[in-house]
Amino acid sequence: MSCTANGVADALRAAASAIAEHRVELIELDRAIGDADHGENLNRGFAAIVSALDSAVPDTPGAVLKLAATTLISKVGGAAGPLYGTAFLRAATKVGAVSELDAAAVAEALRAAVEGVQARGKAVEGDKTMVDALLPATAAAEEAARVEGADVAAVLTAAADAAAKGAESTVDLVARKGRASYLGERSAGHLDPGARSSALLLRALAEAAR
Repeated sequence: MSCTANGVADALRAAASAIAEHRVELIELDRAIGDADHGENLNRGFAAIVSALDSAVPDTPGAVLKLAATTLISKVGGAAGPLYGTAFLRAATKVGAVSELDAAAVAEALRAAVEGVQARGKAVEGDKTMVDALLPATAAAEEAARVEGADVAAVLTAAADAAAKGAESTVDLVARKGRASYLGERSAGHLDPGARSSALLLRALAEAAR
């Protein structure tokens, strides 16, 4: 199974629903170690993506991803807008103008996305950021894509499973990036909100693909 522009648009709508559903949870996670704006900012950004898609769905998967990128960058404050916007923009650039995405293309898009996040935020695995969810997710997606007959749903499901575990791993970590790093050792014992939102988004994308 491959994914068309409409499929990507539907997946982004599912992602927006997941963020809306977990908005308060993300606010509370961010209140513990940040400035409590992560859930609100992301919810506003993804609602804006849905509004833009309701006006017109672009012709290619890459164009849909670029629409998401530009919307997030323009509408979302804090760290989330630039980081997620960069992720979607790098993914859009990677997939180019193809009309459908197969399993390999999705895995490559995820790799481009996490590399964009790392280039923008300078975070590595273990820093207690969204990278702790996205890096293992990308590795799992690439492994799944190498299986003969793998489809987009299988790749995204593998990514979502790994992202969930990666997000959980941030609880024990001491933050070394972002506002949470100001807390030092006191940041340990809290789930990173960016890692949690990354896991939520990948799970929504996977369920939409299925």
